[in-house]
Amino acid sequence: QAYVSYSNIAALTHLAAKPGWEITSTLDDVIWTHEEGDVLSFKVEMKVKIPSNLAFSLLSDFKVRQQWDKHFLTCEVLQAVNEDENIYHITSPPMTGHKPRDFVILVSLRQPCKPSEPYIVAVKSVTLASMPPSPEYCRSEILCAGFQIYSVSHSSSVVCYFNQVTSGVMPYLAANLTGSSKSIEDTALECIKFLE
Repeated sequence: QAYVSYSNIAALTHLAAKPGWEITSTLDDVIWTHEEGDVLSFKVEMKVKIPSNLAFSLLSDFKVRQQWDKHFLTCEVLQAVNEDENIYHITSPPMTGHKPRDFVILVSLRQPCKPSEPYIVAVKSVTLASMPPSPEYCRSEILCAGFQIYSVSHSSSVVCYFNQVTSGVMPYLAANLTGSSKSIEDTALECIKFLE
């Protein structure tokens, strides 16, 4: 179990440190993408006017995520692994012509050891015998996602959201990255509004 948690944090840290991120749009928030084979990753950088420890406590509580992320319909804690780890069952609203999707995810939290390090909220899909795929949902997988939160000052921080995307999440992003939809920007703006 400790290894799974470590690998969750390590995977997000590794993704964030990869060379070759390219900027795709610069509005109030900045979206970057990174392509490797058939895996597409994106990063959204958001500046918020609250301290990093407060941003961390708000973003690490997935039960309030529906308040700002419309991709989250329901969120239920399946297992509290320890104080820094929870396994959740998430459902997403259906897209036209598709069944609603669901996810079983492990969320691992890490606080910085020194001021230059970020707070980390790492997310990845896991399998849980007590929650097998259900016919009413399309079970989807999150390879690696989460937040890195850096302190800028006592009252401001930078929140970076990462998501490594498989074909399951593609329909939600395809329109976005071609510029015909603004759901990533909209979600980022909702996130900032929620945090501030």
